[in-house]
Amino acid sequence: MFNKIANYCKACYNELAHNTTWPSATELTHNAVVVLSASLVIALLVFLMDWIFKNFMSVVYSF
Repeated sequence: MFNKIANYCKACYNELAHNTTWPSATELTHNAVVVLSASLVIALLVFLMDWIFKNFMSVVYSF
């Protein structure tokens, strides 16, 4: 049982240390900017949809 766990941990370490390609700092920064920009655009769209729906519903309920 413990040998299986130890072998699994060794395999995980070997995979992360030797077989994984990590992004460079430039790639990481670029990807972070892309994610941040997309998140801001989506947040703005949700805000606009909420504002439009709120105003539409206030017109509907005012009748």
